[in-house]
Amino acid sequence: MSKAADLLGVSVDTVRRWTDDGRLATTRTSGGHREVEGHELARFLSEQPAAVSDGIVRSARNRFTGLVVRVERDGLTAIVEIQAGSHRIVSLMTRDAADELALEVGDVATASVKATNIVVEIPLEV
Repeated sequence: MSKAADLLGVSVDTVRRWTDDGRLATTRTSGGHREVEGHELARFLSEQPAAVSDGIVRSARNRFTGLVVRVERDGLTAIVEIQAGSHRIVSLMTRDAADELALEVGDVATASVKATNIVVEIPLEV
């Protein structure tokens, strides 16, 4: 349950409520603990509505809201690092863009990721 909660970005209590409500199917281990199968997580996530905020639907689904932990500006560029939960996002942008957003350490910001190449990794031990 805790691993499912981490993958879903919610608390274990929320996952328990969803399983109790029948929104998320689980199985029981021999010890009586609830488990969520990977295919069930995939089904659940695929049925969630598109990412919507401020009344705007965006094509970029990979949005990471977190805290700006580093901003380095030089002549033409800026490096902005955002810590969003366990995800560290580093963006190289123009200095003008960082200045227009007035980005400073401690600000809340959202990194929206849309890439042409995606690398998929799996753990060696599950």
